Order: sequence, then C-alpha cells, then structure tokens
Amino acid sequence: MNPNARVNPVMPAGSTADKPFDVVVTPENAGWDYSGLRILDLAVGARAKFLTGDDEMLVLPLSGGCDVTCDDERITLTGRRSVFTRVTDFAYVPRESTVTVRAPNGGRFALPSARATRRLPFRYGAAEDVAVELRGAGQASRQVNNFCTPERFEADRLIACEVLTPGGNWSSYPPHKHDEPGEGESCLEEIYYYEVAQSPAGTAGSAYQRVYGHPDRPIEVCSEVRSGDVVLIPYGWHGPSMAAPGYDLYYLNVMAGPGEREWQVRDDPAHGWVRASWNGVPVDPRLPLTTRNERTRS
Repeated sequence: MNPNARVNPVMPAGSTADKPFDVVVTPENAGWDYSGLRILDLAVGARAKFLTGDDEMLVLPLSGGCDVTCDDERITLTGRRSVFTRVTDFAYVPRESTVTVRAPNGGRFALPSARATRRLPFRYGAAEDVAVELRGAGQASRQVNNFCTPERFEADRLIACEVLTPGGNWSSYPPHKHDEPGEGESCLEEIYYYEVAQSPAGTAGSAYQRVYGHPDRPIEVCSEVRSGDVVLIPYGWHGPSMAAPGYDLYYLNVMAGPGEREWQVRDDPAHGWVRASWNGVPVDPRLPLTTRNERTRS
C-alpha cells in the first residue's frame, strides 16, 4: 500500500457509488496497487456497459442471472436468488475489453478485479466446478466457496472466494495476515464485501469485523458491518469476522498482489494455538449453508 495514502479502511454501503455501480473500489481510491471491486445493481431488463482497461474481472451474480457480452462473445449466467441459496456460476472477462452485462429479470452482480499483465480468454466458470470447503470446527466453522482460487481457476493475478458463516459463529479465525512475501506467506491486498441475512420478519442484520496492524504499520478496525459494506485489508492481521446470532454472514474476498498467484497466510502467533483445539470437534451441522443446488431460502 502507498505509505502516503490516507484511506479509511471501512467503506459503508453507498459511500463509493458511481453510477451504474453501487460500490467502486479501485487501486486508486484504495491507496494500493492491484485489487478492485465493483457492485452492479440492475433493474429488470437493464444493462450496463463498461471497459475493463488494465483490469481482469469476474462477473459474479449475487442475486439474479445475466448475459455477459465481451467484445463479440456472449455468456449466459444462471445465477441465484441470493448468496444464501446457491453456489453460482460466473464469467471471467479479460483486460482491454468492452463488457456489457444485461439482466433480463434484474439482479445484483459483483465484479472483483485485479490489475493484470496478461490478457487471458473470456470464459465461463461453472457452479459445478466450484470447490465447497468446510473450515474450522464448532463455533469457528464456516464454508468457503473456492471459485477463483489458484488451484481452481486460471487468472493472471486475481484471487477470489466466498465465505459463509452461520449466525453466532466466527470466521477468518485465528487472525492471520498476508503482507510480507516469503516462505509460507504471500503479499496480497484484500477486500471484504459483506451481505448479512435478514431475520424472518425482514429485519436487516449486522456483523462485526476486526483488523489490526503491526507496531510500525498501524491499522485498527473493530467495526459493525451490514449488507453492502466494504472493509479494506492493505496489511496487518485480520479476523475474526463475527456473525451475530440469528444472522448468517456472507462475504466476498478479493485479493491480488505483486508476486506469484499464491494464497498463503500466517496466523497471529498469539492465537494460532486455537487450531489444535479443534481436534475432534465436529463442524457446525448447519454447514454447508449452500451447495450447487438451489435452496429454498430468502
């Protein structure tokens, strides 16, 4: 991250909106070099056209399906009703492209991005190919949808995954970091984008995010987050992400950095011992919250 940048790591919903996007995070407004994210909300039959420029991107349905046209090719995405009902398909769009997203029935779409040097092909990512992983145990259980991780899908720099945490559980735990390149650790800028499930009565839910830095690189976040909010992780330890009881938590992680496309993290040594305490403890039986099959859920 640019040491001269003065950017608040917490970006509340709507604070970076720039039509047609509800959320716009770029390397420039984040004060770093590689990672980005846009959120596109389209009415029934609406479309949005944009240029990728120096960025590779994904089109990831959060709700609804869409047609994605890249230059002269088109991919149709089935999508999902919400992030809490299904693992979704997605599309990869390369740098230096003209892209149009059209939503016949409306929808909300995430566009994670990274500054790229290679121009890879426009292509489809099938929901059936997404690796659904259950991590942790007990109240630290969570689900990770590895749809654009180095082992699952080719990209130049971009790494992206989804995490679903049942209400009352902690994820991104033990706290970890990836800000110093070396053995067992990557150097990656990271974006967290949140969606929080509503109550049965439709009440909006909330969750909490913790980030803390080093003595010579301070950062301090302990923030309530709601649907549409973003937290930037330029460096430092991050976690836990805390789901309030009764409100399941979803977040999209977007990562990119200067080195090889690897996702290696280092636990905070003060808390890494927690992993050993999970031995013999079962994973939360509510998991997985979603699979490749649509689930009846709001």
